[in-house]
Amino acid sequence: MPFQFILPTTKRFFFSSSIACESHPSLPLNASTHRGVLGDSLKKHKQLPAASQAPNLPSVISNLNNYLPYLLAIDAGLSNKSVFGEQLSVVLTSTPAIKWRPTLSDYAIPGKEISRVKVQSLEYELFFTLSTLGYTNTLLARYTLHPLYITSGPLLGPQERTKIITTATKYLLDAASAHDYVARRAESLTTIPPCPDISQSTARAMSLLALAEATLLAVLKDDPYPAAVAQDRNENDREWMYKAPEIPKVRAHLFARLCLAAADHAAQASSLCKSPGRGSSKLNEGLLRYLEDFRRTSRAKACRFFAIDAELSGQTGSALGWLRCGFQELGIEYKETKKGLSLSRMKKDWTERREDKKIERGTNWGTDAGKLEETRVIEMLDAKWTKINDTMLTQAIPSPGTLLASLPSGRDMHTIKPYQPPELERESLESMRAPPDGPDNYQGVELSSDDEEGTALASPVGAFPGTHEDYRSASTRSYY
Repeated sequence: MPFQFILPTTKRFFFSSSIACESHPSLPLNASTHRGVLGDSLKKHKQLPAASQAPNLPSVISNLNNYLPYLLAIDAGLSNKSVFGEQLSVVLTSTPAIKWRPTLSDYAIPGKEISRVKVQSLEYELFFTLSTLGYTNTLLARYTLHPLYITSGPLLGPQERTKIITTATKYLLDAASAHDYVARRAESLTTIPPCPDISQSTARAMSLLALAEATLLAVLKDDPYPAAVAQDRNENDREWMYKAPEIPKVRAHLFARLCLAAADHAAQASSLCKSPGRGSSKLNEGLLRYLEDFRRTSRAKACRFFAIDAELSGQTGSALGWLRCGFQELGIEYKETKKGLSLSRMKKDWTERREDKKIERGTNWGTDAGKLEETRVIEMLDAKWTKINDTMLTQAIPSPGTLLASLPSGRDMHTIKPYQPPELERESLESMRAPPDGPDNYQGVELSSDDEEGTALASPVGAFPGTHEDYRSASTRSYY
């Protein structure tokens, strides 16, 4: 299940304060207008309740795609590149001062929002915008996949599941393309980025993570076991009364290699996020923990598919050995299933019920990258095959170390396609040859996007007028 990103926000910025365009004088005004719409939509998205944010994502995507052509046109003009065969004479008149609030950086003070960073390059403005596009596509994939995990409603049919997974895969591959574009452009830069969110290593890591998540979706589309476990937990299911769940044969060896490829991508992403040289600037622990959980879950899935392949060949002992490899990859100590009550069983049941409630609410679910779901599947198969092996076959169970040493290499399912930046329409480009109707620095009554600091703070009781700043702490920005 895709990572739950938080979209960054930005303060209002006027391009006419930093650039001039003699050939197309209205370009700065149009760019500022579309950027203002994007900033307002990001601010409103952040202020929405958690349950209402997902339906608002298409609007954010639309505003991002409306702003990018103007930003890329300015970038083309500064780089002496043509747009539709026309040369844009864009000149940088002063150093831009753009503020973004990053969301992947680690929190300096737990519970306190990260401070904004000042971006003094239009290149980094482009990086923030494209990274936001990648995050939004990933969140759209997450929103699309949510119905697959709900156990309180009716079960989805094979066609519905396939349609959902195909749509989510497209969103993830679009996210991977956007992050890959940022990573490729960042390779030629020699300046230090203002925050780790838009560094070359982070962009590459996010591209690999999206590719890994899309690879696992290719497995989920034809993997019947998670659906069987979810059906067993569904209170509305009545099929168990008249038939057992149908488990069709799967291409177990192929799926195992796809899972190993996803694990390799996640491992590379985790290594890039932990790369040395960041100093005090590092990514938050939630993302790093998700990457590690995703790697473990992917390897556990591979072990499960090797177990299924062995069981289909009549090697139940080897199958149980592979399942124990899966427990080991998940970091779970293997214990034989015992009936009755115990403290560990009660704790496990409580954790599962809590995760199920998160899924039903649709907020903050899947933060363990699917570890709990994969644990349920492996436990189901282990209990079933152990009973068969103990009563009928009595085959020897090989040690996990021996089996893990024979793991093959991974196999990729998807490739990251080059990102196709949106372009201005020729009519829009021609219309910007006319001078602008007015300046683009009109403030209006709307506060700048996510501008908590722009809100006037009341003076403390008894303070002398005009001295309220003396009552504020520089570190906490709160009154003593």
